[in-house]
Amino acid sequence: MQPGKILIVDDDVDVLRAARLLLKRHFEQVDFEKNPQKIPYLVTNFDYDVILLDMNFTRDLSSGKEGFEWLDRILDIKPDTAVVLFTAYGDVEMAVRAIKSGAVDFVLKPWENEKLLATIQTAYNKRASKLDKPPVVHNTGNLIVGNSPAMQAVFDTVSRVAATDANVLILGENGTGKDMLARHIHQQSHRSAKPIVSVDLGAISETLFESELFGHVKGAFTDAREDRAGRFEEAAGGTIFLDEIGNISIPFQAKLLTVLQNRSVTKVGSNKSIPIDVRLICATNRNIQQQAAQHLFRQDLLYRINTIEIHLPPLRERKEDIVPLAEHFLQLYRDKYKRTVNSMHESLIQQLEKYEWPGNIRELQHAMERAVILSQGKTLQAKDVFVKNNSTPDQQMDTGYNLEEMERTIITQAMKKCNGNITEAAKELGLSRAALYRRLEKYNI
Repeated sequence: MQPGKILIVDDDVDVLRAARLLLKRHFEQVDFEKNPQKIPYLVTNFDYDVILLDMNFTRDLSSGKEGFEWLDRILDIKPDTAVVLFTAYGDVEMAVRAIKSGAVDFVLKPWENEKLLATIQTAYNKRASKLDKPPVVHNTGNLIVGNSPAMQAVFDTVSRVAATDANVLILGENGTGKDMLARHIHQQSHRSAKPIVSVDLGAISETLFESELFGHVKGAFTDAREDRAGRFEEAAGGTIFLDEIGNISIPFQAKLLTVLQNRSVTKVGSNKSIPIDVRLICATNRNIQQQAAQHLFRQDLLYRINTIEIHLPPLRERKEDIVPLAEHFLQLYRDKYKRTVNSMHESLIQQLEKYEWPGNIRELQHAMERAVILSQGKTLQAKDVFVKNNSTPDQQMDTGYNLEEMERTIITQAMKKCNGNITEAAKELGLSRAALYRRLEKYNI
């Protein structure tokens, strides 16, 4: 249990319950409120560290207008409160405006639990740094599971480099656990008492890039009501994890390279350089060496970020780990949902090992969570997790023959065609990046 008082404001009771169920297992106090009119009273009388605020209530369903109004009210009452906005209708422009208006971050519904938790922890740490309070430390739990030769090689590399300050580049497909490995490296390092700050570069628009990473000063642009520390400053003494590093454009690659070379950042609207002391870990699911050969990624930046390169193998190449991971998720979700299931039938174990798991650990985790929820006995059966579409040995996950399954298949194909590039896949599908991110999270792709 970590320190921190969290308030969740949303008019959807199911959202309130789901968010509170997740967060109350990690923070000492988690309150929720359905009626936004009570926000002034709550903010005035209770010292909340983080407020998770919906952007759309009764008026202008998808405009976010009410969210911005309540954001302004909160910051007028207590300017040091960390506010995270979330919505089911967000887009890049709304995210830019939210951050510039003083929000700490922006989360799209439906959320991924680990990402939501990390966002709240980061928001708490931002406020803690202003008030000289100790930061909360991210915990990887037991998700780094692996007895296969491939994973033992990964662990061997980690054991040798974790204690150093060497820059690490983690390569691997979507769903292989690159973010968890980054946190594992941080926890094994001498910086473990300091925060690890995660930045999803694929989700940051070019308009926000410099402000988000390097910070800005009051008055640097419209709505910049106060100085704001960037992610590099927030990670001071700790680790900064730059996910999807292969997705940033050449101009911003140059800006990032300058920061890494000079070990300092300059806030937007300022001429003063601020020294930074961080350990850098990056990750990508793209073939970054090929990108560099094609002049899509700066070779000098690649040299900076991959002092140590770790390839995280897909689940199909570490089949010895499938059953231990499944058992871990069985125990995790049995306890979480208070179910009686406590074992797996031999037929299920065989099917788990035969399936290729294109979505890797994320797909396995989702499958086990759903199976535990729907199970009616004490032993999970193969039918609880899989369904055969025909007599061939290849199985598909049982998501039903419906429009959602068709959409999931199309999105998966587009992501493969575009080599995991969110921007290119979104254009291919005729979606905004934010809309594609929502669907990727919805289908655990």
